[in-house]
Amino acid sequence: MPLVRIDLPAATPASDREAIAAVIYDALVTVAAVPANDRFMVISEHEPSHLVLDPTYLVERTDRALIIQITLNAGRTVEVKKNLYRAIADGLHEAIGMRTEDVLVNLVEVPKENWSFGGGVAQYAD
Repeated sequence: MPLVRIDLPAATPASDREAIAAVIYDALVTVAAVPANDRFMVISEHEPSHLVLDPTYLVERTDRALIIQITLNAGRTVEVKKNLYRAIADGLHEAIGMRTEDVLVNLVEVPKENWSFGGGVAQYAD
């Protein structure tokens, strides 16, 4: 169960926002073994002064750079995580021509009992 938060520049075209969400979802399903239809995403647009990404820390970034934060159940291997980062960055490059250096991904792992899908029930709790 991932919850994806995507923070991107306000100048990002609507068609790119749709493609970004689709690429991330596809990578989660194909690489991280997330179930089909398990799609929960929040997309937030920010003016330049409200989205601060250092332009030179570890890679060179442009003003098109975005942040993808994925909260998901703990337990995936480092190899799966690396493959997920690569699938998202390469997928965004292929889909909308985004530079892979402009894709910052952060994973937040939580125990599975930390989710309630509604009704006040912890559906994944043992």
